[in-house]
Amino acid sequence: MDVKACPVETIDQDPLASCLQAVFGYRTFRQGQREVIEQACSGQDSLVIMPTGGGKSLCYQLPALLMSGVTIVVSPLISLMKDQVDSLKQMGVAAGYLNSSLSREDSMAVFQQLHRGELKLLYVSPERLLTANFIERLQHLPLSLFAIDEAHCISQWGHDFRPEYAALGRLRQLFPHVPMMALTATADQATREDICQRLGVNPFVLLTSFDRPNIRYTVAEKLNAANQLRQFIQAQNGNSGIIYCSSRRRVDEVAERLTLQGYKAEGYHAGKTQQERADIQERFLKDQLEIVVATVAFGMGINKSNVRFVVHYDIPKSVEAYYQETGRAGRDGLDAEALMLFDPADIGRVRHLIEQAEPGPQQQVEFHKLNTMAAFAEAQTCRRQVLLHYFDESASQPCGNCDICLDPPQRYDGVEDAQKVLSCIFRLQQKFGINHLIEVLRGSKSASVIDRGHDKLSTWGIGKDKSHEFWLSIIRQLIHLGFASQDITRGSSVKLNPQARSVLKGEVALLLAEPRLSVTTDVKRRTNSRAQLNYDRKLFARLKLLRRSLAEELDVPPYLVFNDATLAEMAAMLPTSPAEMLAVNGVGETKLNRFGGEFLDEISDYLTQA
Repeated sequence: MDVKACPVETIDQDPLASCLQAVFGYRTFRQGQREVIEQACSGQDSLVIMPTGGGKSLCYQLPALLMSGVTIVVSPLISLMKDQVDSLKQMGVAAGYLNSSLSREDSMAVFQQLHRGELKLLYVSPERLLTANFIERLQHLPLSLFAIDEAHCISQWGHDFRPEYAALGRLRQLFPHVPMMALTATADQATREDICQRLGVNPFVLLTSFDRPNIRYTVAEKLNAANQLRQFIQAQNGNSGIIYCSSRRRVDEVAERLTLQGYKAEGYHAGKTQQERADIQERFLKDQLEIVVATVAFGMGINKSNVRFVVHYDIPKSVEAYYQETGRAGRDGLDAEALMLFDPADIGRVRHLIEQAEPGPQQQVEFHKLNTMAAFAEAQTCRRQVLLHYFDESASQPCGNCDICLDPPQRYDGVEDAQKVLSCIFRLQQKFGINHLIEVLRGSKSASVIDRGHDKLSTWGIGKDKSHEFWLSIIRQLIHLGFASQDITRGSSVKLNPQARSVLKGEVALLLAEPRLSVTTDVKRRTNSRAQLNYDRKLFARLKLLRRSLAEELDVPPYLVFNDATLAEMAAMLPTSPAEMLAVNGVGETKLNRFGGEFLDEISDYLTQA
């Protein structure tokens, strides 16, 4: 029997916590979740910025169960809709979706459920939502909330701008009293402001940390990519992974080579039929495939929690895309790896592709995104600090879990070089980009410098003894460290941040990395120094076998029974009663009733034999 709403009448003083435990199986909320849920239940608009795997979905799924009426979830990906609805149904929640994959009969059945008040959540695409026929239907329904997932698609500054998403601002005019919740894992300041403006909302904003500490970031210079990839995957011991490539041809080549090497791998791109892609995705979800090789343009859009590694065989087009795609690893919170094979020549290739597009603001955004991605790949500072700073989050300490931290470059006293750069930015009135800044530093006599009179500046030529590449590295380090920023809304001009003042005055010590043209090529798995959950590995393996057996009987992906993190906690806590099993994160009352007995029997049997 589907749960249409949390049983609030049986709840004492905290309905949110009770619903969290009873339906979703979690003991505590993650950072910010409770605040957003409370705002939604009170009718307030929200903008939720959380990392992939940070618990965004719960922010609208839980209030949907507590509020009267139906929550409409806008999602751009057919695969993601099905995955989320399947997951909710496993927890006993009444949910459905409408998209082009459904037959006319199946679509009509969903509409009938909707009009009978039998659904608490309905997932739709933005194109379907804004049709006149669908809007007409909605106007006769009790609506509790609009949840807009992947909200960065609304903004022209976002890395995946979609015109049909930008049109969602109509919802405010059509349904002025229905609260909106916009959610994304990837939005810088300009994108966040644009989302709010286009939706016509002045929301409660939740901005949690973008940090995914369980992911190890590695960038290796692409030398012999086939061998580097083989070496990396050998170290993964059969774990699930995704490899992103920039073209269909490359996808097919890599997938075929991995298959010949004995891996269960398939290529996934737009050249395959919809049925072929659906079949690949389903086998991957069910752990029947180890590796999916995919084009970056066609993100998998799936909630598979036990992806242990993501490889970028080619450089992504933006930091946001990289962050989102690497974020598909380790969603269960266990250790995961992100490897990027970087060839500086890839930058020129992608830049050429962008140049083929129609000139205008969107093209300039694409160029800016590519340049910041190149800066990340060539960074001499902690990868995680670079990522977090890009999303306007400060990180004062290196992470200790990326290739730069594990194989650090040589450092030197960089105060004087930093002062030269920061002074030049100031003299240029914070109005010019990196290349022009370097031309002035190196004393260029190009027309762009002479015509503007910049050869008369006191900072002209003060860095002529160093190469263009040297200054490019130094400027990028200063940006990564937060002393300067690039303003995407003003042609990527470089501006000073308040922290720059202390460097200009010589009040702080500053160690910079000696610029180096190559990055580490050691892609072997290293021992992670972070504290690990101490669980019984043999029992964990037995629980995984039991999970697979149950999943095959139900014809669902194994992680929809329980994810790896939940099994690891069972193997650590060793529950032997229903009450103890409910204390395990990820075990709610519905899943306890459906699967708890089998897992308790398996644990008891294991403890008896031990």
